[in-house]
Amino acid sequence: MAIASSAISDWCAASSCAPRSIFGTIGAGLQTLVGGNITLFTNLCERTREHAFELMLQHAAELGANAVIGMRYDATEVMNGVSEVLAYGTAVYVEREM
Repeated sequence: MAIASSAISDWCAASSCAPRSIFGTIGAGLQTLVGGNITLFTNLCERTREHAFELMLQHAAELGANAVIGMRYDATEVMNGVSEVLAYGTAVYVEREM
């Protein structure tokens, strides 16, 4: 079964910002004393990435696409305690080749 891209729609992107709460920062600080994975920050990062990904898929659908290729993530700290995750890629419409 071959898949052929019938049209490249456009570049699509979405960003999501996640603030750290004072309680989360204190809890993460306590977790660093024990060592290992800092689950409070890991969970926050994962939720933020997932939200940016879902927003990117919505943007692609608005462009008429049914897939995103060459997808990437980028992250930056917007201000102290607030991180932004950008999800971006090329929105395409793909269909099966008959």
